[in-house]
Amino acid sequence: MFDGILELSGWGVVAATLIMTHITIASVTLYLHRHQAHRAIDLHPAVSHFFRFWLWLTTSMVTKQWVAVHRKHHAKCETEQDPHSPMILGINTVMWSGAELYGNQARNPETLEAYGHNTPNDWLENNLYSGRTNKLGIAIMLVINVLLFGPIGLTVWAIQMAWIPFWAAGVINGVGHYLGYRNFEVSDTSTNIVPFGIIIGGEELHNNHHAFGSSAKFSVKWWEFDIGWMYIRLLSFVGLARVKKMAPKPIMDANKPTIDKDTVMALVSNRFQVMSNYARQVMKNVYKEEVKRTNDGVLRYQLKRARKLLVRDNFLMDPTSRENLATALSQHKALDTVYEFRQKLEAIWQKTTDSQEQLVQAVQEWCREAEATGIKSLQEFAESLKRYSMASV
Repeated sequence: MFDGILELSGWGVVAATLIMTHITIASVTLYLHRHQAHRAIDLHPAVSHFFRFWLWLTTSMVTKQWVAVHRKHHAKCETEQDPHSPMILGINTVMWSGAELYGNQARNPETLEAYGHNTPNDWLENNLYSGRTNKLGIAIMLVINVLLFGPIGLTVWAIQMAWIPFWAAGVINGVGHYLGYRNFEVSDTSTNIVPFGIIIGGEELHNNHHAFGSSAKFSVKWWEFDIGWMYIRLLSFVGLARVKKMAPKPIMDANKPTIDKDTVMALVSNRFQVMSNYARQVMKNVYKEEVKRTNDGVLRYQLKRARKLLVRDNFLMDPTSRENLATALSQHKALDTVYEFRQKLEAIWQKTTDSQEQLVQAVQEWCREAEATGIKSLQEFAESLKRYSMASV
């Protein structure tokens, strides 16, 4: 029986399939996502075109369409206009029909016009990678697979065709907004599926990406690993890539005497880290104190049921969750106080029309009120805010 040009063993075919599908994943995360959609990196033209060619062979996805759908997802996240929100459409729909949802938006001329700007528009794109020859690439890939692997090449090809629809359209767009852990309480349901972004090129760190959409690096904690970032570093080392944007890192100046314009600029720039610190240093500590001093079994149950809701955006809560949270807060004054201060701090970030002077006054007033509460962890957090700076120390 014809075993193909390579005459690989069964395990050899498995290894070759995994290598090829991983190249496809790398093409999506490096080229389509970080380079084209968010402009977080620049790629050498040769590398950029290799990824474009490989995606034509293995997915038939058109750059402009993918970029437009993804940008619309960020712009309209968790609303009726989001192309693939599990919150709106349900997890089963997004998980198992994600490719269809993508296809519907990819064929929407309004989506392409609004969100598909600054994508390739050269002769190859218009005459080979899109239009009537769009499906030619995957047909060529089928022939190549059969020639290389023999009849089992049909199975290899089928796996390649299902890889992105399942892992990207299904798992990332579905599970990545349904299950997992959150480093940042952004105003959507995005989660980090696991801390080790290997299988899907780092896209597993989806909550981190939604917090810092234009960052080339998706990992933010020391224990998280983004294999896509590893590839970027390797390409940068040999001059084939250049990092343009990264998530901001808080700069702390222990000698700053008060809150000024520099402080406010740093707080706004690092607002997701600030709110993450507030959840850990204030909300968590006060919650633990309330649990310890609560002897009533019913109140303790209500408190524990509301634990995750304390840092959740009100927009993301259903009526039952809002009721559970309100019940818990009504029984625990200190917790209600720090929750109220969290809401006030969030509101400051929303004051986009305020002048810098007004923002400085708002933060100063927030700190004065926080210090007057007598809640130690809240007072310490308020004191820490004045140390934020935009200038290197």
